[in-house]
Amino acid sequence: MNTPTQSKSAKMPALFLGHGNPMNVLEKNPFALSWELLGRSLARPKAILSISAHWETYGTYATAMDKPRTIHDFGNFPQALFDIDYPAPGSPELVQRIQSLVTATEVLPDHNWGLDHGTWSVLCWMFPKADIPVVQFSLNRNLSPRQHYEIGRELKPLRSEGVLILGSGNIVHNLDFFDPNPCTPPYPWASSFDDSIKGFLLKDDHESILNFSHLGETARLSVPTPEHFLPLIYIIALQDESERVTFPVEGVVSGAASMRGAMIS
Repeated sequence: MNTPTQSKSAKMPALFLGHGNPMNVLEKNPFALSWELLGRSLARPKAILSISAHWETYGTYATAMDKPRTIHDFGNFPQALFDIDYPAPGSPELVQRIQSLVTATEVLPDHNWGLDHGTWSVLCWMFPKADIPVVQFSLNRNLSPRQHYEIGRELKPLRSEGVLILGSGNIVHNLDFFDPNPCTPPYPWASSFDDSIKGFLLKDDHESILNFSHLGETARLSVPTPEHFLPLIYIIALQDESERVTFPVEGVVSGAASMRGAMIS
């Protein structure tokens, strides 16, 4: 790709997707079909920056290799899932651009990680040819939600440089209550929390999302650990005043997993 500082493009939307069960890659269900439709409807990005729930680090890193490997970071699934390869190229140039933009923390180049299932499980449907450069950005365990938000704000210029910024997690994600049957109705607390976050998104109420713990027991059960929620924090940080949020995907499955997607444009 061209170094982002060398050319301007139409502003890309910012996108959060609930990736859910890795089996969504193999099943042509409503969520997979929605991701496929998204890929067809969006302008073709010059590159993709993915913030996945499945790469937590101490320090902040971005994958800087030319050919990131496909990581199968799960167990007890069919062999067909382990056979999937998503051979998208990387973009060391994009990593350099990120390093020039982010001052809130030091962004270090990584040559070991790759693309985990938080990234490729949705990109397999959105961009199945795997011909768009992809960089993954890690979730620094040492940072607060507000510090993650500030990093997201510094990444804003990338949207006008042809970069699709994707957050991949789940607004509600509690494996202790997760039922393998996707048709299991949502727990009341899961629906309540998902609805509350939807309301905050519609009102552009970033402060309430950053301080989601004020929702009490529903928040504690819906976000027992922060990693699946934090990618949403990055995406709302990219919003400009004139932009609104739409929901290309909705639904709580398996009792305790929100599949809600949110697009800022």
